[in-house]
Amino acid sequence: MADILLENTLSGRKEPFVPLHPGEVRMYTCGPTVYDSAHIGNFRTFVFQDVLRRFLLLRGYKMLHVMNLTDVDDRIIQNAAAAGISIGDYTATHIKTFLEDMEALNIERPEFLIRATEHIEDMVALIERLATKTITYTSEGSIYYRIAKFPRYGKLSKIDLAGIQPGARVELDRYEKNDARDFALWKAPKPGEHFWQTRIGPGRPGWHIECSAMAMKYLGETIDIHTGGVDLAFPHHENEIAQSEAATGKPFARFWLHAEHLIVEGEKMSKSLGNFFTLRDLFAKGYKPSTIRFLLASVPYRRQFNFTFDSLQQAASSVERLRNFVYRLQNEKFPAGQSPEMAARIQQSEDDFHHGLEDDLNTAQALAAVFDLVRDVNTAIDQKKFHAGDAPRALIAMTIFDAIFAVLPDDDAEKLRALGLAAPEAAQIADAEIESLVAERQAARKRRDFAAADGIRAQLDERGIILEDTKDGTVRWKRK
Repeated sequence: MADILLENTLSGRKEPFVPLHPGEVRMYTCGPTVYDSAHIGNFRTFVFQDVLRRFLLLRGYKMLHVMNLTDVDDRIIQNAAAAGISIGDYTATHIKTFLEDMEALNIERPEFLIRATEHIEDMVALIERLATKTITYTSEGSIYYRIAKFPRYGKLSKIDLAGIQPGARVELDRYEKNDARDFALWKAPKPGEHFWQTRIGPGRPGWHIECSAMAMKYLGETIDIHTGGVDLAFPHHENEIAQSEAATGKPFARFWLHAEHLIVEGEKMSKSLGNFFTLRDLFAKGYKPSTIRFLLASVPYRRQFNFTFDSLQQAASSVERLRNFVYRLQNEKFPAGQSPEMAARIQQSEDDFHHGLEDDLNTAQALAAVFDLVRDVNTAIDQKKFHAGDAPRALIAMTIFDAIFAVLPDDDAEKLRALGLAAPEAAQIADAEIESLVAERQAARKRRDFAAADGIRAQLDERGIILEDTKDGTVRWKRK
């Protein structure tokens, strides 16, 4: 197979990806800050990260993948204090919601899903390491990184430091520092705030030091891939580079991949505009997890994503088309034999699918290869040119597709029930009862009692079950 090309934010161009350790990819992905539920813009990035992970696994790499949960920052401390509960109790609810949302969208768990609050010692040790290189200073109990000591600062985001004047707001640090460009490694506690008592003094870590310390703890001083949303390139990822490389003298991450912003109906997502959506908001509107995952994965990660409800409807239709295609392959009866031409057509589709993903995860191109195959095979079936021996090969191609997009299993109702969001009628009726009613309806149709057959269909529909009559006379059912 061809090389995997990834657009590296650091170099500004596509580069062939070869891991530092043969056969093993060490990847760090920025997870959520758990002060609230993650929104669909966050999940655009998390789905991209999952597609990347799944493609690397499909290509045979072993993954060492770390995702952090930022469970301490100014908002978390303020919100926990306002609620009169501990940081751990406050974040536990949002972490639980995030993990459930990941499960609903078929986002694979990384090998290491880690919390910042469990790695304070690692952060303190890294700050001490930087202090020995005289790259830090202390002001009013807080410890700062002196950017002037790191001449390569700005190489990732290409930021013009000359434009940052003393007094400029670079980030939401409420502390005194020598230069507007400097950033906090360790923050002294404010009255009433939670803090850790450590050998570098009381306080809590700055946001940036968390990721540097955790990434290097689990993946080593140089990692293969670091990903996140484009909004993290500066200052967060820029500061990670400055901290890590100043401490080790080695490149921190070889490839930096950033997902572009998501907008809603052409506008920036905002609670004030009423266009701010979590996954639960969309589930409550009747949209399925598979529909949302398909839509979020369909636009290549480097392109701005315009989320619309029309596109959600189109995604729902696309997922159903794929599922119906697989059902047709599995259940229709085809003429005996096998077609060399069809085998070649399926192989071409697989090749095109891989070529799309090899080109910086061009999911649009990969999906085009899949839907072209669906169209061509459906046409061949209708023309009686598709044979029984062709079906297993086509199903393998669909299995390869779903190793990346993960939307083929018809398990949306189960996922929503797990979240307590499915209609109770759909949850109550058992598979055996559905099959019995379907058989009863088939018998009614055979004796031409169409009123009874329609009544059974309506009864199932009321209980959350949809029937689909296929061309060969069989019936497919699914839960809403």
